[in-house]
Amino acid sequence: MAKKPVILWLRRDFRLHDHPAMVAAAKDGAPVICVFIHDEIVAQTGAAAKWRWGEAIASFAARLEEIGSRLILRRGEALEVLQALVKETGAGAVHWSRAYDPASIARDKAVKTALKEEGIEAQSHKGHLMFEPWDVATGKGEPYKVYTPYWNAVKGRGVEPPCDTVSALEPPQTWPESETLDDWQMGAAMRRGAAVLAQYACIGEASAQGRMAAFLGQKIDGYKTARDQVDQNGTSNLSENLTYGEISPRSLWHAGWSRMEAGSAGAETFLKELVWREFAWHLLYHFPKLDHANWREEWNGFEWRRDNNEAEDWRRGRTGEPFVDAAMREMFVTGQMHNRARMIVASYLTKHLLTDWRVGLRWFEDCLTDWDPASNAMGWQWVAGCGPDASPYFRIFNPATQAEKFDPKGSYRRKWIAEGAKNPPQTALHYFEAIPKSWEMTPDDRYPDPLVDLKAGREKALAAYERHRNG
Repeated sequence: MAKKPVILWLRRDFRLHDHPAMVAAAKDGAPVICVFIHDEIVAQTGAAAKWRWGEAIASFAARLEEIGSRLILRRGEALEVLQALVKETGAGAVHWSRAYDPASIARDKAVKTALKEEGIEAQSHKGHLMFEPWDVATGKGEPYKVYTPYWNAVKGRGVEPPCDTVSALEPPQTWPESETLDDWQMGAAMRRGAAVLAQYACIGEASAQGRMAAFLGQKIDGYKTARDQVDQNGTSNLSENLTYGEISPRSLWHAGWSRMEAGSAGAETFLKELVWREFAWHLLYHFPKLDHANWREEWNGFEWRRDNNEAEDWRRGRTGEPFVDAAMREMFVTGQMHNRARMIVASYLTKHLLTDWRVGLRWFEDCLTDWDPASNAMGWQWVAGCGPDASPYFRIFNPATQAEKFDPKGSYRRKWIAEGAKNPPQTALHYFEAIPKSWEMTPDDRYPDPLVDLKAGREKALAAYERHRNG
């Protein structure tokens, strides 16, 4: 008797190596039907992230074709789409990789309950994280709220080795119909910026593995110090690929661990960064308001400004602070921003401009191709001072002194700012190709004066914090 097909519901796990859900779906030799569903969660994704998601889908669809399979595309409410596919194909099971944000958790629970009630096997699998959020707890059985104890709790744990690469999937006798990716227009919100962004993206599993190999072979030894220098390409740049599951955290952990055992000076720091990502998801899972509400409730009455004209200048990279503006333009052109720069621009917005951290969080959500809801929320709240394990309220980064330290020769700033330069590089000019025409900015504009005096802005922020603490 022919085995019933199995549906593999793909979301952010576009790889063949170390894919537990795919391995489980294929283990009995049944036909496997891979599907991606453009549901409400996808529809609400920010412009750059949605464009990049579409590129990941296209790349993985081609990867599946190489092993004799296909990717079926459907649009609609996830449960309804899956129920329809089960009916069309006679599938007996649905497998997927777990997601941990509140909206996905609610959706997946409803899907699992409904399918099981209909007699369909429904299984979720780990794969997006190394440590399930409910598996790591303090001695009192509570979730961790501070990173260092979390790191100490997991660093000695064994991480399962990656699954073998799937080399073939049994096809069904008849493939169900599929929508086309072009019809979805996942890059529509990017407008002309998509063509610029495409020049900087590293798309697909093969590219991700190549990026990992290059980092491990050339940069990991100096990673501990070079990762903070914005004028150097000292980071792994793998956050983009982790976001879409084009490479797994387990693969990176074991590769990094091997380098640490071999004596690499930067390997432990790299492992700590992987665990920082895990910690962010640990927090969002246990505290699902992290991405929209102050972690520390005592900050609820703080006098942050709502969106304002100066915040708009911040978004457009026209604050008059070259380090801040360079970073904002880097993000708009490439879809990514150096981690050191993220701290600087977040501090400037929330402290020098006293603007609500959620204004910045929403802009990052719209502009980052490596957008990760957990890391984005934790990062913004950490810098603002209202989050878990946060930077102290009185720590206010000075963009000028930070530039002297982490961009001592000004190469990062020159790379992204065209105004005033005789022969600006293509990177700086790409910004003006990508931005909306309504911004009416050109490379020949005069570079703007600073929005605020850095010393006066710092004193104003400290005074606001003191009023809040004493009020």
